[in-house]
Amino acid sequence: MSGISRRSWLKKASIGSGLAAFGATGIVNSLSAEEIRKFNPRTIDGPIRMGSNENPYGPSESMRKAMVNGFDNGCRYPWGYNAELVKMIAEKEGVPEDHIVLVAGSTEGLKIAGITFGGGGEIISCTPTFLTMMSYAELWNTGINWVPLNKDLDFDLEEIEKRVSYKTKMVFLCNPNNPTGKLLPADQVFDFCKTVSKQAVVFSDEAYYDYITEPNYPSMVELVKLGYDVIVSRTFSKVYGLAGVRMGYLIARPELANLLSDRVVANTNIMAIEASKAALKDKEFYQFSLQKTKEAKAMLTKTLDDLKLPYLNSHANFIFFQSGRDIKEFNKTMLAKGFIVGRPFEPLNDWCRISTGTIEEVALYNKAIQEILG
Repeated sequence: MSGISRRSWLKKASIGSGLAAFGATGIVNSLSAEEIRKFNPRTIDGPIRMGSNENPYGPSESMRKAMVNGFDNGCRYPWGYNAELVKMIAEKEGVPEDHIVLVAGSTEGLKIAGITFGGGGEIISCTPTFLTMMSYAELWNTGINWVPLNKDLDFDLEEIEKRVSYKTKMVFLCNPNNPTGKLLPADQVFDFCKTVSKQAVVFSDEAYYDYITEPNYPSMVELVKLGYDVIVSRTFSKVYGLAGVRMGYLIARPELANLLSDRVVANTNIMAIEASKAALKDKEFYQFSLQKTKEAKAMLTKTLDDLKLPYLNSHANFIFFQSGRDIKEFNKTMLAKGFIVGRPFEPLNDWCRISTGTIEEVALYNKAIQEILG
C-alpha cells in the first residue's frame, strides 16, 4: 500500500466509524470482516496487537513488490545477494562496508554479540531493559551484573562505570530504552561509551533510533568511526515495518565485525534482502510511519492525561505508563477487551508498555482503557 493510497484509506476509515463498529463490549471478535478492514490494513483474526512494538502499517507496497519479485531467486542461497544491501547500509551509516554485519533481525545480533564477547566473563546492564542478549548469554555461562535503573528510570551510567572490572567483557545499553522509551543525555552517553569501551566492549542497541525527536542526537556509530570498541545494532523491524521478515545489522570496526560474522547463525534470506533494499529507498513510507507513530502517541498520552495516569516521555513507538494495577491482571483485563499489551517488566509491576497501533486501533484502545480505568 503506497503512501498515497494509504492516506486515501485513512480518510475513508474514520475513527468514528471504527468506534461505532467496536460496540459497547469492545470485543474484536464481534466485528465482521468488512468492519475490521475499515480500521486496519489487514484482516484481524484475534486480539489487536499493541504489545510488541510492531509497525502495523508495514510492509509498504514497494517492499511487498520487492519480495514478490525476489521469488525467482528463492532457490538460491542468500550470501551471493547481500553485497548491494551492505553497500546501501554502509552509505547510510557513513562507514566502510567491512563495518556492517547482516543478521536475521537485531535479535540475532544481540545474541551473537553476547556469546562472542561475554563468554568467560560478565555483561553489565540495567534492568528493566531488552533482555535478549543477557538471557541468551546466560545459557553460555556468562554472568550478568544487573544494575537497577535510577530514580528517574534511566540507565544508571555512573553505577555501571563503577562496576566495570577485569571480569567485565561487555556493557549493554538500550537507547532509547525498551520498555521506558527514555533517551540518555547525548553528552553523557557519548562520554560514557568512550571511557568504558577502553575497558570492555560497549553494545548500543539503537532499534528505536529513528523515533528520536531530540535534534542532532548522536548515534554511537560516531564512536565506531573513531575506532572505539563499540557495537551498534539497528533493525528493519520497527519504522520499516518488517518485523516478520527478520532483517537487522550490526556496525562495528572490522576486527569486531569479523568476529561477529563468524558467529552468525541464521543468515538472512532473499526476500528479506529485497524487502530491506526497497525499505531504504521508500522515503515516503518512512516518513509516513514516523508521522503515524507521532499521532498515535499523542492520542495515547491525551487519554493518559485525562485519566491522570503517569507516563514517561517516549522516543520510541510505545508509551510506558503506570496503570496502578498489577500488570498480569491488567493484561488479562485488556485481553478480555480485545487487546494484547506489553508483558511484565519487573520490578515495575504496575507499569504497562503500550505500542502504537493504527490510528483506528488506538482510538478503540483508548475507549477500552477509559472503560477500565476511568
